[in-house]
Amino acid sequence: MRRGLRHGFFEGRGDRHEWGGLRELLRGPAPRADRGTVRYLVLDALKDESRHGYEILRVVGEKSGGVYRPSPGVVYPTLQLLEELGLVQLAPRAERKVYAITEAGRAELKEHADEVTEFYESTSDQGFEGQGDDLRNLAMRLRRLLHLFRRTLRQGRLGPAKARRVRAVLDQAIERLEELLEDA
Repeated sequence: MRRGLRHGFFEGRGDRHEWGGLRELLRGPAPRADRGTVRYLVLDALKDESRHGYEILRVVGEKSGGVYRPSPGVVYPTLQLLEELGLVQLAPRAERKVYAITEAGRAELKEHADEVTEFYESTSDQGFEGQGDDLRNLAMRLRRLLHLFRRTLRQGRLGPAKARRVRAVLDQAIERLEELLEDA
């Protein structure tokens, strides 16, 4: 049990607590964009200037706050498709293939601007960057609860009657938390 507490969700280091697995648990899976949305994210990355593939990856990553970054295996085939559809064209630049948005591409992007905006807004709600203190406080409270249970179990002070009362309190707390978090 000790190992689980120290090296699972929490890893204590002096006064500083890392939340390791808890951060990943709370963050949830990284957002993904479907093929259609990626098409518009690429066009959006090209709307202000011509770029090569890795610049497009960087721009999309920055606009999503680092939450979503398409892989080269998604971006390059998308660029090829957009070129075939006449929405982007190769632009001359040094040694790399650089793509520029065409007028048809601008029209397509304008038609789907809401999808791009919606995607980037949804990624701004992902993750907990900038909320470190709040997560740290939450993690410390959960850790305190786990230590309380561990101490109580070690001291043999959790009989069947007390366990039922503790379960009732936890059930109430869980119900209240579900109500609170479902309203979020």
